[in-house]
Amino acid sequence: MTGRAHDSAAEAGKVWLVGAGPGDPGLLTVKGLRALERADVVVADRLGARAVLEGLAADGVDLTAEIVDVGKRPGHHAAPQDAINALLVQLARDGKQVVRLKGGDPYVFGRGGEELAFCRDAGVEVELVSGVTSALSVPAIAGIPLTHRHLATTFTVVTGHDQITELGGGRDHTVVLLMGVGTLAHSALTLARGARGADCPVAIIEDGYGPNQRVTIGTLASIAHQAAVRKVRSPAVVVVGDVVGLSPYAPADIAAAAHPVDIVDPLASPSPLPTQRTPSELPAVEQTSRKATT
Repeated sequence: MTGRAHDSAAEAGKVWLVGAGPGDPGLLTVKGLRALERADVVVADRLGARAVLEGLAADGVDLTAEIVDVGKRPGHHAAPQDAINALLVQLARDGKQVVRLKGGDPYVFGRGGEELAFCRDAGVEVELVSGVTSALSVPAIAGIPLTHRHLATTFTVVTGHDQITELGGGRDHTVVLLMGVGTLAHSALTLARGARGADCPVAIIEDGYGPNQRVTIGTLASIAHQAAVRKVRSPAVVVVGDVVGLSPYAPADIAAAAHPVDIVDPLASPSPLPTQRTPSELPAVEQTSRKATT
C-alpha cells in the first residue's frame, strides 16, 4: 500500500504514538483515527493494534498508509525495540507521517515513554495520543469495576511478566496483572500470603474483546489449577479482589460475598418515614425482603 503524496519534498515528518485500545475499533479515540487517516506509514503492534486495523477495514474505513508489522507475542519479537525506535526516526526523517500504533495505552507497560524520548533525542517531532488501556476495559467487559464504593477504594496495575515479590493491601485493594499468565501460580501464592488470603476472588479474562474471549473465576488458592485445566492462554488480564464477585460470571458463593446490602442512592428523593407496624401486619413480600437483607 502507498501513503498519500506530500505537496513538498521538504515537508517535515512526524511520529504519532497512538493507543489502539484493547482491540475494539469502537474504542479507538477520534484523535487516533484522524492520525491513522493522515498517516503514510503505520508501525503496528500485534495485540489490539492489528485487530483495530482489521475492524476499521471491515467497517469501510479506507486507510491508505503502508502497514509495517512489528508485532510481539510471548517468546517472540518480530522486531527488537531498538530496531523499532530507529525505524520511527528514519521514517520521520524521510518526511513521512508515521503512526506507531500500540495496543491499549502507550504509557501503560507499552514502552511508549521510551519511544517518545528516542524520537525527541533524535530531533523528530512526536505526539502522544492516549488509548483505552486493557487494564480498565477488559475487566469492565467481564462486569468487573476496579473500584466500588462498598468494596474497593484503590487499585494497582502491575506486570506479571516478572515474578512479583510482594504487594501490600487487602481484598479492598484491587490488583490487575497484565502479561501475568506465565507467572500466575507464583503471583497467586505471593498475594495469598498477605492480607488478601487464599480465598480472595480472582478473575482471568482471556482475549478481551476478541473472538476467543473467556472468563475464569476462582480464588487465589484455586486459580492456578483452574487455569491449567482450562488451558488459559495469553493475552489475558488477571483481576484480584472482592470486586471480582460483581461479575455476572462469578460463582454463587463468590458473588454472594461481594454484593453489599442496604445501598442508598444519594440522588434519590427522600421517602416519607413508614408508619410503625407489628411484624404480623407487614405484607408477605415486605417480610421476605427484610429477611433477605439481614
